Amino acid sequence: MSVTTEVGRLVTVLLHRPGAELSRLTPRNNDSLLFDGIPWVGRAQEEHDTFAAALRAHGVEVLYVADLLAEALAIEAARAEVSTAVLADFRLGDTLREKVGSYLAELSPAELATTLVAGLSRSELGVGRASGPPAPDLGLVHALMAPGDFVIDPLPNLLFTRDSSVWIGPQVAVTSLAMHARSRETTLTHAIYRHHPRFAGTTLLYEPTLEHLEGGDVLLLAPGVIAVGVGERTRPAGAERLAKRCFAAGLAHTVLVVPIAQERATMHLDTVCTMVDVDAVVMYPNIATTLQAWTVTASSCTGPAPFLTAAAAAMGIDTLRVIDTGLDPVTAEREQWDDGNNTLALAPRLCVAYERNVETNAQLERNGIEVIRIPGSELGSGRGGPRCMSAPINRD
Repeated sequence: MSVTTEVGRLVTVLLHRPGAELSRLTPRNNDSLLFDGIPWVGRAQEEHDTFAAALRAHGVEVLYVADLLAEALAIEAARAEVSTAVLADFRLGDTLREKVGSYLAELSPAELATTLVAGLSRSELGVGRASGPPAPDLGLVHALMAPGDFVIDPLPNLLFTRDSSVWIGPQVAVTSLAMHARSRETTLTHAIYRHHPRFAGTTLLYEPTLEHLEGGDVLLLAPGVIAVGVGERTRPAGAERLAKRCFAAGLAHTVLVVPIAQERATMHLDTVCTMVDVDAVVMYPNIATTLQAWTVTASSCTGPAPFLTAAAAAMGIDTLRVIDTGLDPVTAEREQWDDGNNTLALAPRLCVAYERNVETNAQLERNGIEVIRIPGSELGSGRGGPRCMSAPINRD
């Protein structure tokens, strides 16, 4: 297992098929759970299945978070790790924490995996398990909760597997997610990589307890060259920590730190720039000429310089080709919002993109990039495209 570029032939990828956690979204909580709308769950699942089928049709092995998590939770150390993390939520209080712990202890590995992803409401906790209903006194915290309030929050953003882990060479960085609604995702990812037999012996390059760093901000431009966006989610300290660890492990010789606007539309670097060939990126034209980068090596930090210039120099090529995402500013802005820049490369000059971004896809094809179009009307309500929904584990 190893990933050194964005465009090497994709061999194995980690996805999460959306499930009951999406049905937890309501107009009351969708903002706090980071969704811009209430997705039609059945259609979102159909769209995701189409995405996974397209990957398999091109020889990609597809792994699912839910399957790996359930298998990992059959190991007592993994079960204890995730249960302890969930029960550490200070909002529970001592009495309710004890009851939730008892509830989780009775679940099978598969049931526990489902609960940790879909969440647990106050009313569901009151149903009880096979050993009988819980004691009537569940404490003050429980008494003051509404029936639909969550004892364990759902994780609808787990759909975007790119953010909670990123492979750099043969090591995996389990990231530190900035938003509270997503912070527990890495508890699950961490347990998978630490305990699942598939990943036995894997070295963890980064840990969730470190400075904020998200996978959507990490682009592997070429072997030894990494770009890290800093903005709404990844902080400069996270970029610095990752750079130092990559240098120490011999995984990179250059890290480009790229400031991006701290806005919802540009939450990650991959919302404005992704690679589609060894020397080409699809890029939001409104920032193509203004994006800057600091060049960090083991012995120096220089800049800022134009991102495209700094990237080409670090990659050892004359120029990094840019494919604009629209012919006019309005089209470019619309398709950037709809994740037109957020493509997933399956190989050089072959990528997956949402079908709705008509002009961006046409531009890619005019520039010699084959586009596999997938539906994304419901999947896109969480602001993420094919790259966001995929965590490459192995590339040629």
